[in-house]
Amino acid sequence: MSLVIVAIGCTFAAIPAYRIFCEQTSFGGLTQVAKDFDKIANMKKCEDRLIRVQFNSDVPSSMRWEFKPQQHEIYVHPGETALAFYTARNPTDKPIIGISSYNLTPFQAAYYFNKIQCFCFEEQILNPGEQVDLPVFFYIDPDYVNDPALEYLDSILLSYTFFEAKSGLKLPDPFDPKNRPSIAPSPDKVPEATK
Repeated sequence: MSLVIVAIGCTFAAIPAYRIFCEQTSFGGLTQVAKDFDKIANMKKCEDRLIRVQFNSDVPSSMRWEFKPQQHEIYVHPGETALAFYTARNPTDKPIIGISSYNLTPFQAAYYFNKIQCFCFEEQILNPGEQVDLPVFFYIDPDYVNDPALEYLDSILLSYTFFEAKSGLKLPDPFDPKNRPSIAPSPDKVPEATK
């Protein structure tokens, strides 16, 4: 009975634990969140290495915002802070609340990419016709230049996706067997000739 209780507890803890793991290790392209401001103030810029940071934006078809980066790319030295902006606009006639997620490719560079300030995972409300500039303040850790896996990697892509945040929205449970697609078509979708 104890093993069953532990197993059930582990399944409920799996998703939050995975997210914490990804944030701490940059697995899956999640970047680091800068917390050591003394390190930022005292880090040395690596003058002999220049990294091209490209910016991408996406919105699913259900999200009616216009969302794009204000710059397509910037060049940053490891150990140097940089500021970039995205623009979001609500062209509709009703307020829309959005929330963004992000990733960075290639994944191995994400460990060294640190966000100081970002608009990700925070709800943003835009009134009809409203437009806002959304900042991303970041740096690339100077240790980037010491990683042999990144020796010839001088270009990274930061990508944001905005989704509509609806009140009462419940995301499907990936462990619920009812959420799995059915192989057999539903009776109302079977062609007349086969009925």
